[in-house]
Order: sequence, then structure tokens, then C-alpha cells
Amino acid sequence: MADNDLSAIARQMVAPGRGILAADESTGTITKRFESVGIESTETSRRDYRELLVTSPGAEEVVSGIILYDETIRQEASDGRSFVGMLNDIGILPGIKVDTGAKPLALAPGEKVTEGLDGLRERIEEYVKIGAKFAKWRAVITIGPGIPSQYCIEVNAQALARYAALCQEGGLVPIVEPECMIDGDHTIDRCYEVTDATLHAVFNELHRQRVDFGRMVLKPNMVISGKDCPEQAGVDQVAERTLDVLRRNVPAGVPGVAFLSGGQSPPQATAHLNAMNVIGDVPWQITFSYARALQDAPIKTWKGEAANKEAAQRAFADRAKLVALARRGEYKPDMEPAA
Repeated sequence: MADNDLSAIARQMVAPGRGILAADESTGTITKRFESVGIESTETSRRDYRELLVTSPGAEEVVSGIILYDETIRQEASDGRSFVGMLNDIGILPGIKVDTGAKPLALAPGEKVTEGLDGLRERIEEYVKIGAKFAKWRAVITIGPGIPSQYCIEVNAQALARYAALCQEGGLVPIVEPECMIDGDHTIDRCYEVTDATLHAVFNELHRQRVDFGRMVLKPNMVISGKDCPEQAGVDQVAERTLDVLRRNVPAGVPGVAFLSGGQSPPQATAHLNAMNVIGDVPWQITFSYARALQDAPIKTWKGEAANKEAAQRAFADRAKLVALARRGEYKPDMEPAA
């Protein structure tokens, strides 16, 4: 595979049976997660934790790629190899988060736009030299009374498409992540409506800005009830509504759809992924790009202590194994460990 063969890299990212580990938490975000379980957040502890995940026995059989934060992609592994070199040696593609976060959208109370386009071409060039193969940019679409506005949807779609075009020009596969948030009391019907409008706008902009659909990966939310909605949709309904909105909006040329977990519990995110793969009959690979849904168990098990490393790796491997089964439509809820 040539270094700049973006089509081949995109297909490798969503290869059958595998998916993407999102470990691109900012220093502030991972510090909060560490502190919640009593771990001191340092450059070394953050490196050790992320290295623990990807070196778990069998991780490369489930994880095709890992999204990294700027700090991590520049670090050395504990054995002195570059972090990127270590990933290459174990067969996991290194990726990089390139946006600079969601900020308040001017003249749109309660809505956000993701920033980071300034200097992006130069940052992409640097990340390619370091060894990154793909990138990620997340747009945040909040569902609430009177929002999202079409204005918010459109400016985020434009930014996602500009990012994706710059990535393809510079030699990275773009993960395009428009996330309609689970926060709120909205129904699954309202989530469907907003997701439909968002994906429609995103793919219109991607086409208008000359992005090659065969050299990108989509990372959307599932169509799901807001977490405060009194009536929660069932697993099969979530799978059916999610696949329906994808069929309406996502071109067949996109190699794969790698879902975010978006605040779902690990069993919930796993069950929904499984149900979609049971239904199947879609032109894309249906896979995952999970963060907390893969990391909750290992981070709580590790607690920053070297003596807990192997137990934390087993916890990650066990969770990853269940997600891999869901990736093939072979997961059952009774496979979950006893509470």
C-alpha cells in the first residue's frame, strides 16, 4: 500500500471485524477522567495509559486505527520507539485529531461551531511527516428547543468539508464526524429529523468542495432517544431508524460508517452496533469509533498503578472482544460480565 493511497487506508480503517479506538481526549478531558478514579494526570501517565490500550493482547485484531491527540502522536513509547513507530509495528494505523474544539457560534445562543481551519494545511503536512494516516474533525449539533438552526448545521457542514478537502489534498484520510448530541429530552423522531438534516447538509458540502467519498470515513451519531427522554427507544428501533437515515443520505461510495458511542453505556453501544450488523443490507461497512464505550473498564481497573496493567489490558480486551462480535452481528447481551 503506497503511503498516499487514501482509498486503501480508508478501507483498512473499516476492514471487516475491526474498528477505530478514539483516544484523542484533550489534556483537560483526560485529566478529568483520570482524577475521577484517582489517577494523577502527567505526560507520562497519559502516555502509559494509551500505550496500555493498544498493546493489550489481541488489540490489533479488533482495532484498525487509533485517533490520537497532538501530545501522544509526538511521544515516545516506554521502550523508546516513537509512539507512531510502535503502532506501525503492531499493525494499528495512527490517526490525529486536528480540530481545536467546538466554540460558541456567533449570534446563535446555545449552538456551537468547531474551529481549527486556520493553519490546518500546515498542520496536516507536519502530521503526515510524523506518520499519521488519517485525521478526525468533530462537529457538535445540539438538539433543544428551537435548535439546531439551519445556520448552525450549514456552517458546521462547511467546516467539515473544508477540513476533509484539506486532508485529502495533504495525504490524510478524513474522518467526518457530525455529532447530533444525545443530551436532552428529545424523542428518537426528533433525533432522526436533526440527523437527516445534518447528513444531508454535510454530504452536499462534501460534494460541492470536491471531497472524494471513496477516500473518507463517516463517524455519525446513532439515531437514539435523548438521554433524558422519558420514553427510550428499543435496540431494534434504534438500529432500523439509524440505517434508514444513512440510506437516505450517505453515498454508496463511502467505504465505511464508524459510529461514535456518544454517551451510551458500553453494553448499549455494543447492542446497537450489533443490531445494525444483523440487519445489514447496506453498501458500507458498519463499524465503531468508540472512546468511553471501550475505555470505561480499563481506566477504572488501571487506576494509574503498574501492578494493575495486566488486569486493565484484560478488561480492555474483554470489552473489545464484545464490540468485535457486535461488528459481525454475533453479540448477545448475556455475554456481558455480571454486574
